[in-house]
This record gives sequence, C-alpha cells and structure tokens, in this order.
Amino acid sequence: MTTVYLNGTFEPQEQARVSIMDRGFLFGDGVYEVIPAYGGRLFRLEPHLDRLQNSLDGIRLGNPLTRAAWREVLEELLRRNRDPDDPRDDQSLYLQVTRGVAPKRDHAFPVPEQATVLAMSSPIPAPSPELARIGVSAIRLPDNRWQHCHLKTITLLANVLSRQQALDAGAGEAILVRDGLANEGAASNLFLVSDGVLRTPPKSAKLLPGITRDLVLELAGRHGIPCREEDIPAADLDTADEVWLTSSTREILPVTKLDGKAVRDGKPGPLWQRMTRLYQDYKDAVRAGTAA
Repeated sequence: MTTVYLNGTFEPQEQARVSIMDRGFLFGDGVYEVIPAYGGRLFRLEPHLDRLQNSLDGIRLGNPLTRAAWREVLEELLRRNRDPDDPRDDQSLYLQVTRGVAPKRDHAFPVPEQATVLAMSSPIPAPSPELARIGVSAIRLPDNRWQHCHLKTITLLANVLSRQQALDAGAGEAILVRDGLANEGAASNLFLVSDGVLRTPPKSAKLLPGITRDLVLELAGRHGIPCREEDIPAADLDTADEVWLTSSTREILPVTKLDGKAVRDGKPGPLWQRMTRLYQDYKDAVRAGTAA
C-alpha cells in the first residue's frame, strides 16, 4: 500500500483527504517539485529545494518546513514506499505546497495562512531500450503560458493543453515558441546540437530552471563538451544536428522527428549517446553515494 505525507502525518494514499476549500483546488494557488531518488538516495536535493524556495517566494507563500525537515520527510517517504524486490529502487517524489484552506472562496490571501503540504512517491521505470534506437517525436506550438514560467506553480492548464495537442498529433512533446524563440517543452527543457556545440536557452522568466538541464550543462563542462546558453530561434531547430528534451523523470530524450520531419537522419545522435552514458554513470554514482 502506497504511503503519502499530508500535513504532518504519513498515511495510506487511499485515505488521504484535502478540503474542497483548499486554495490549490479552487485557484491553483500553490507550487510543486518533482525530485528523483536512485537507490533510495535523493537526487540533487539542494538545487530542488532552492527552486522550491524560489517558487514559494514568487507567489508570496512562506516555506512550511525547514530544509532539514524536508529531507527527513522525503527520506522517510522513500523508506516506507521502498520495494524490497527491486534492487534499483528508483522513485519519483512529488511534493506540493498550497496556500491552504480558507473559510470562504476569496481571491485575497487568507489571514492567517496555513499551508497544505503533500508529498508522495511513485516508481521510475527504467529507460526504454527503444529510446536509443528511435528517439521521440515533437511538434512546435505557440507558447501561450503566463509570464512567470520560472516559477514551478500548479497552475499548469496551458502546459496540459499543449502536451495533449502534441499527443493528439502523434508526438510525445510540444516545443513552445514565443516571439520567434524556442524556449522549452510543455514539461521539459530544450537543448540542440549545432556543429558540435550544445546549446540551450538561458534561464529567464520564459522557462523553468530545470535541475536536469543544469546537470547536463555541468556534465558537459566536466567532459569538455562545448556548450552555450543563448536564445534559440525556432528556425534553428530545422537545421540542428540533434534536438534533446530533458526533465527529472524522463531524463534526456533525443528528438528524432519534429513537426513530422526527421531531425537529420532520424536517429539519436552521437552527442546524445555520449551524454546519456555520462548521465547514467552519474545516476550510478548517486546510488553508490559517491556522486560529487
């Protein structure tokens, strides 16, 4: 039976309940994080908690737990949901903080505020062997989200609709374009390779500062892979040697088809092959407790 953490207690997921007056339900007034854990070890927890704090600050909501308390909650959740028959024991932890329950539905912040805190976990499936052979497909769509995409808020309807439009078109992800620039996917960060150089849009209010994105740049720097953070004109996707999408749970996805056309030869490229090996080596180091 899956265990979740809700407002200070651990309880079976089937029994966990939140009030209909919670502002997360009524207004989407809250933030979230997704943190992988490999072999029972949290993956880059501090950057994730930094991003959580930035999101909370952005919506003017106090952090309900200290960093030490977050770690304690998440590690206990992993322990309770551990599968003793799975030697990998890779989990995705979802945590959500809303502005909590108010006595009436009112746009103004309630006084005092008492945040609702939820954390839960689910297994991360092993990457499909087919990924290295055929990659994934994507389409370009207009970026019609709000102006604070650097905040990881739970108001994700625009992302949901874009992702579903991609799925309806037979693609796995939507690459969002605003003012002629490709910024990120509906649920991922964007990279492309041009003439051996790895490129990704710089951090700004137009995109989420991805933890996996940052690790890819860190690994590139460690291993002598040229990389640049710069604006990506949407037209550059048509001439790119490789296109990647990154996220905490889907890791590094090679886009081999864009808008129905092959990216180069339609196969995952050599730099993706190298980077994904480096990334898997890093995960193995996390499991062993030796990651830098």
